[in-house]
Amino acid sequence: MSSPSPTPDRAAINRANAQHSTGPSTDAGKHRSSRNAITHGLTAETAVLPSEDLAAFQRHVQQFLDEYRPATPTETHLVHELANTAWRQKRIPFLEADALARAANPPSEQARIGFDIVDAHRAIAMLGMHGQRLSRQFHKTLDQLLSLQRERHEREKKDLKDAAAICE
Repeated sequence: MSSPSPTPDRAAINRANAQHSTGPSTDAGKHRSSRNAITHGLTAETAVLPSEDLAAFQRHVQQFLDEYRPATPTETHLVHELANTAWRQKRIPFLEADALARAANPPSEQARIGFDIVDAHRAIAMLGMHGQRLSRQFHKTLDQLLSLQRERHEREKKDLKDAAAICE
């Protein structure tokens, strides 16, 4: 059973009300509003959240680049994907601790009602699901990278043998 269509008066009232809720108008307000949906950042478009240290993230990425020494654009992409995934994985224990702390020590009665221990356990279960996904993604990417690098090293070794044979 569907509800009846709004009367013309109700539609006019809705349009008038919509004029009062047009969203942020300043650039700063729009930027802040664009981040409203970020709850954990594990699926965010960028690996680094506005609240995180960009320099620390850049050092983190450099460690991966130093370890895997990519030689091609594809290898470089895979190394960056590894670093991004690892960065997100490192965030999970902090998010779990925060969820438990929020449930155990709410700042107000309204906060206690809005987020209790059951909500914290749900949040932790969801974080566990994201953690497993990130772990699978990390290992799959690592396998791809190592396979690609193995193939490249074998190709380089063969090319060296071929060059040595030509020299002889």
